Amino acid sequence: MVKKLISFSLRNRAVVLLVSACLFAWGIYSVQQNPIDAIPDLSENQVIVFTEWMGRSPQVMEDQVTYPLVSNLQGIPKIKNIRAASMFGMSFVYIIFDENVDPYWARTRVLERLNYAQRLLPQNVVPTLGPDGTGVGHVFWYHLDAKGMDLGEQRAIQDWYVKFALQTVPGVAEVASFGGFEKQYQLVLDPLKMQYYNVNIMDVMNAVKASNNDVGGRKFEMSNMAYIIRGLGYIKNIKDVEEIAIKNFNSVPVKVKDIGSIQMGGDLRLGIFDENGNGEVVGGIVVMRYGENADKVINAVKLKMKEVEKGLPEGVTFKTSYDRSVLIEKAIESVKGTLIEEMIAVSLIVLIFLFHWRSALVILIQIPISIAVSFILLQAFGISSNIMSLTGIALAIGVIVDDGIVMVENSYRTISVRQEELDNNQQ
Repeated sequence: MVKKLISFSLRNRAVVLLVSACLFAWGIYSVQQNPIDAIPDLSENQVIVFTEWMGRSPQVMEDQVTYPLVSNLQGIPKIKNIRAASMFGMSFVYIIFDENVDPYWARTRVLERLNYAQRLLPQNVVPTLGPDGTGVGHVFWYHLDAKGMDLGEQRAIQDWYVKFALQTVPGVAEVASFGGFEKQYQLVLDPLKMQYYNVNIMDVMNAVKASNNDVGGRKFEMSNMAYIIRGLGYIKNIKDVEEIAIKNFNSVPVKVKDIGSIQMGGDLRLGIFDENGNGEVVGGIVVMRYGENADKVINAVKLKMKEVEKGLPEGVTFKTSYDRSVLIEKAIESVKGTLIEEMIAVSLIVLIFLFHWRSALVILIQIPISIAVSFILLQAFGISSNIMSLTGIALAIGVIVDDGIVMVENSYRTISVRQEELDNNQQ
């Protein structure tokens, strides 16, 4: 079989060159389409269900949230395992699927089961799915450089402007905010005044909740004109909160300012984000979707950040905290450098020892085609180009080079011996 293949190749050089050119072009296409990342994705095929019920102890979360969810999610097909964790005010359920299961099919089946399981949970407790990313999906971190700006203002810019803009980038599953303070109106109530006016905390909560709302009315026609009636009630500043009426006391409305004080503050935090010991900063973590090209996603995020930066307040800019594309590009450059070095070394060896430029040309053609076929196989089996696979290719270049030198030298020697035998026979 091998003899026939060699004979066919020798008699049909044009066909061999055409097939080689096609393989090389296919390899270039595979390089462009194959996902490139620095770290191989060894994480499990999982769907995360997150439930928040603030103020409840871990035991209450376990009994009333985690246990009902786990017991009702177990019937989903193709599940390998279910893990769960309960903590103060939060519940996490990790549904591990088989490796060959499509992640978006898995998320759909989990959502179907959650529609039923939610009826078993306490009122106003809504479980949500985690982002459709993997354990190595944190590809890019950034923070705001805003000297002199309040951390609450920075967090507001991140949450209500930057985050929404970056989430529109193709391949981004989520932009998780970190650092700073989430701004909130804080009511500090006086128990003695509340007792005097006969007001309890639920009265205050219901009054504030009802007042912070827009309500609609009917259409009103007058003098051949139609007017839409609606009530504007969204809170815009501290004074709006102070003027909210809670109840009547001796025919006089009791307002929020009569029983306490209102101030702007930040929500309770579980941690901070510090920049090299220079102080707190506010930023975000870009999470990549399943199977996306990390290098393309990061470059697209950087381009989007340049557009977003134009709309930031004066003096506010972006700074990169972690950029995986640097490692990716270095890994690619390493393979390119190894390939070029090996091609130069092989060419010099063949030219010096054999003095035959066609033999050197054969090896120069063989090396890039072999690398191209490697990327074709990576693309066919769904393996990303990462440090592990690229390192394997870089090591394999040495084997290809050795094989090329040995084969060319052996062919050259055999041809020379045969030529000498023919010359002797003719004499």
